[in-house]
Amino acid sequence: MEFDASDLIRERHQRLLGLMRERDVSAVLTTNPINILYATGARNMTVFSLMGPFRFALVLATGQTILWEFAGCEHLVSDNPVITDVRPAPGISAVWGGGFSLEIRNFVDSILDILGGDRRLFVEGLDLPVTDAMRSRGLLLQDATGIFSASRLIKQPLEIAVMREAVSRVEAAAASLEAAIAPGASEVEVWSEFHRHLVATEGEYVSTRLFQSGPRTFPYFQEAGVRRMQSGDLVCFDTDALGYLHYAVDFSRTFLCGDDPPGPNQRSLYQRAHEQLHHNAALLGPGVSYEDFARSAWPIPASHRGHGYYCLGHGLGLCGEFPYVPHYFEDTPYTFEGAFEPGMVICIESYIGEEAQNEGVKLEDQFLITPDGVQPLTNYPFCRALLD
Repeated sequence: MEFDASDLIRERHQRLLGLMRERDVSAVLTTNPINILYATGARNMTVFSLMGPFRFALVLATGQTILWEFAGCEHLVSDNPVITDVRPAPGISAVWGGGFSLEIRNFVDSILDILGGDRRLFVEGLDLPVTDAMRSRGLLLQDATGIFSASRLIKQPLEIAVMREAVSRVEAAAASLEAAIAPGASEVEVWSEFHRHLVATEGEYVSTRLFQSGPRTFPYFQEAGVRRMQSGDLVCFDTDALGYLHYAVDFSRTFLCGDDPPGPNQRSLYQRAHEQLHHNAALLGPGVSYEDFARSAWPIPASHRGHGYYCLGHGLGLCGEFPYVPHYFEDTPYTFEGAFEPGMVICIESYIGEEAQNEGVKLEDQFLITPDGVQPLTNYPFCRALLD
């Protein structure tokens, strides 16, 4: 299924403007390539842009939207439906090597000219010489990250439809990876099948290479390496993929390599992870507070507590997003405030590993909070050999 990207861009832009007006935020300036994409729909060299502030987007509550695009790339947004002005980005990042005081002054002058008499500006991702120059010229700076986080928190109807399509494509890429798992194949060889399929179906990139086998499944967060898998290995995989129209798809599965039957300890790890995932997913719902969710979460056995996943779940949109819901620990005040709301997309995390066994199991699924309950967005099969 294909979608009109212009409609998607307009929908997100209107969501951001509405929130800005609601919070009396007159202007936001960001260099974050994900937030530039969210606010304007302008994608350009995303991974490169993560290395420094090379592109700038200014959004005013009036709807005026200016993009300072990487020099020589202005033509990339010629048909953009929300950008009202595109200019070449100034070389004012410290990555360029310094000596850019004049460029900073000219950039600040252009910001002042656009804002007019209003000196309030919400910013994120600027180097200190730039923010110092802005304050010296009378701009009243505040943090823009919270505005973008709040706007991205609630997915709009077309966003949800695109996310469903992204899931379908990433699940197909995961199937290519699973089919390549075999004794003698290296982790990086197998993981590359996932990346190849993702890009070939209009995916963007993979933010991690979380794919490990055998003794490398414990402790978690080991990325794909040169180890060659053996029959009977547990194989953990986390998608962490930016898929169709740049929307993230985040689910995890653990497979069994080869035809050897799993051992009883492997089954036990897998079944505990499966139980944790489904127990916690069943707690989701509109209006459920993060604290109530955390207090009711699956009780992790003592043998696994020192090596579990660092959060119970997290938001998802154009990447991993707010909220990252922390665990509840007895006799410790729970200070993470808020509740699940309709329109949020939440990933529930589970990792069950054991030091004595030197193995672990990673599972995760992605859910949409609706006004009436919860809908699963990911439906990739679990490993029957480990579950039965």
